[in-house]
Amino acid sequence: MERLQDRFGRRFSYLRLSVTEACNFRCTYCLPDGYRKIAPHDFLRVDEAKRVAAAFVGLGARKVRLTGGEPSLRKDLPELIAAVAATGVETVALTTNGWVLKREIGAWAAAGLTQVNVSVDSLDRESFARVTGHDRLEDVLAGVERALDLGLARVKLNAVLLKDLAARGFDDFADYLRTRPISVRFIEVMRTGDNAAFFAAQHAPGSVLRDWLAARGWQAQARGGDDGPAIEFAHPDYRGRFGLIAPYAPGFCDSCNRLRVTARGQLRLCLFGDGGVDLRDLLQADADDEDLRARIVAAVAGKAARHYLHEGLVGDARHLAQMGG
Repeated sequence: MERLQDRFGRRFSYLRLSVTEACNFRCTYCLPDGYRKIAPHDFLRVDEAKRVAAAFVGLGARKVRLTGGEPSLRKDLPELIAAVAATGVETVALTTNGWVLKREIGAWAAAGLTQVNVSVDSLDRESFARVTGHDRLEDVLAGVERALDLGLARVKLNAVLLKDLAARGFDDFADYLRTRPISVRFIEVMRTGDNAAFFAAQHAPGSVLRDWLAARGWQAQARGGDDGPAIEFAHPDYRGRFGLIAPYAPGFCDSCNRLRVTARGQLRLCLFGDGGVDLRDLLQADADDEDLRARIVAAVAGKAARHYLHEGLVGDARHLAQMGG
């Protein structure tokens, strides 16, 4: 099997496949004014999503994550999950804000979902509502419990590392992890085209969490081959784990193993790059699978060694929902 590899020797086994740019949350770090439609919603059809996923699986991908925006806004999400699962990929994952998680997770699991990541930036009800624009923490956490009951291979929470929530947030999440086999991954706030002022006010370095964990006996764990960029930390007294995604840390890009395809069928080599490679013309029924794989391979050969966030260059992403995070 041909493997996706760039000129720096990095191999790519993980595809993040966006299925929509729309979102129904108003998170302060992404869409504080809510989602605004600026172009027709001509997002990938189920057959197109399956074809692009199959191409990446044929090139060695072992994990496909459906992202957005908010993927659950797609009424055909179970069909999308089933289509990706039908490619034979080892792991079918989903990132969601949890809006309909309790109601829909059973159908998603039945369609072939094996992992779910739920965005929960705070376990404090008021803080959650302030960050997301919705007072739905109780519903979201009920969905997380339902996902655990169903026995998915992995259930994770994503929390953006915000300066004004960090200290109390760590304590709250540690209590939550004591009895639950969940990974809570804190993600550094990242600059995008639309959030410069927010970034300046709220960015906290990953060392804030590292220092907190070290002082309490949490130990860093080795990363799995198909894991994303998170470093996970375990403690013998807790069933769950903390994770940290720190894109401003030295060497962050050295172990990159992920590529992105947007909801409109554009291959993005880096979340913070400029432009991409259009794949959509090769996702149609009369297109050649070899041509699709060849275009992907050729594009990956030109992937840059790293992002340029430290230089203030954020690429052409206005916000994270535009690219699938």
